[in-house]
Amino acid sequence: MNSEKEKQFDYMKKAGEIVKERASEKGRALTYFIQTFGCQMNAKDSEKFAGILEEIGYVATDGEDADFVLYNTCTVRENANLKVYGRLGVLKTKKKKNPEMLIAVCGCMMQEEEVREKIRQSYPYVDIVFGTHNIYKLAELVYDRLSSQKRVIDVYDEATMIVEDLPQHRKYSFKAGVNIMFGCNNFCSYCKVPYVRGRERSRKAEDILNEIKDLAADGVKEIMLLGQNVNSYGKTLEEPISFAALLKEAEKIEGIERIRFMTSHPKDLSDELIEVLKNSKKVCNHLHLPLQSGSSKILKDMNRHYTKEDYLSLVEKIKTANPDIALTTDIIVGFPGETEEDFEETIDVVRKVKFDSAFTFIYSKRTGTPAAKMENQIPEDVVKSRFDRLLSEVQNISSEVVKRYEGKTLPVLVEQINEQDSSLVTGRLSNNTVVHFEGDKSLIGQIIDVKLNECKGFYYLGSVAR
Repeated sequence: MNSEKEKQFDYMKKAGEIVKERASEKGRALTYFIQTFGCQMNAKDSEKFAGILEEIGYVATDGEDADFVLYNTCTVRENANLKVYGRLGVLKTKKKKNPEMLIAVCGCMMQEEEVREKIRQSYPYVDIVFGTHNIYKLAELVYDRLSSQKRVIDVYDEATMIVEDLPQHRKYSFKAGVNIMFGCNNFCSYCKVPYVRGRERSRKAEDILNEIKDLAADGVKEIMLLGQNVNSYGKTLEEPISFAALLKEAEKIEGIERIRFMTSHPKDLSDELIEVLKNSKKVCNHLHLPLQSGSSKILKDMNRHYTKEDYLSLVEKIKTANPDIALTTDIIVGFPGETEEDFEETIDVVRKVKFDSAFTFIYSKRTGTPAAKMENQIPEDVVKSRFDRLLSEVQNISSEVVKRYEGKTLPVLVEQINEQDSSLVTGRLSNNTVVHFEGDKSLIGQIIDVKLNECKGFYYLGSVAR
């Protein structure tokens, strides 16, 4: 056990003693609530926070009336920041009713100096503030706040270490995220991630594979390998290893039946990875490959390091090797300087690639990024019109593409009882398409052969194959 891990377990124990004492005074367990904003990596971090808080003695609850409320923030879009400020405003009233309530905010937003200053000045009732580089210190920060009654603001400018093997409370027993790297070196001109998550740092392959083995022993069937750009995994290690090679090693682990990963930058996607996607029995038949724009001019302004032709050529190579693969993407509409011709180039790529689905976003101006200073910011009405047109095109194409499995029988990993109809269960195909079919909770976590009876655009209605 490394010294930092030992130290944090010691803080869990010390904080736990205070929490136990307060729970005894109240005659009930102290509760916690975590709200996660942002990406899969944030969701993974929140599972760690839940594990640490439960180790301390807090018990999960569903709402913000908890004794400990933690917001794990995202700053990719301005709207995410505004949501956090809105929720903090609501908590002010709740804290007046329960003065012993603790409020913590962490994550990407907190890496921005102006945000920290706003929290410091305008939200004095927030007890704990920390960033992306010291999330492993939650127990220590909780103890400091509980023992001193003073607010704790602890944000690192850069990462000093990777501490992964702390308690975590997974949302699902049968699938789990595994961090393989942190940070980003790409500096896309619209994006704050390199500034708030830091430079790329890869975990040792041995540590990743050991974590996957432990998850398999715990009954996990599907893993999601996580990184801001998994295609550049391994480059910072003393003994470099490619992402494709890591996938091959992960595939050997018994018990793991499905391997997913997010996210791939097109400029770093190797021929070796295409071969793994083609030949692997466990790596899922799905690739998320962010396009962002179909215009080579806009891509250059975005600092994406590929052209429209490069992207289309890469897709052709991927589909030649694996014709059945599901491709999904991210697209930004209304980037500064985007003309109608640039937008039509994006529509052209959408029509040529025929994505299974696309996450479409209106450009969000982020202070501190090069794009925020660019001239020719696009008028809101023009952006909205283009966004609606893109969305319509994506939906029309996707509904036809997803339909290609109608009538076939394919394996589905059952994830949960259907949220709208409790007589149904919901799961996913290897290619990530959602399937609903009749079943009960005994099927959750199992991989079941399901006949895909009817495609409803983005999902299927099916029945258990007899």
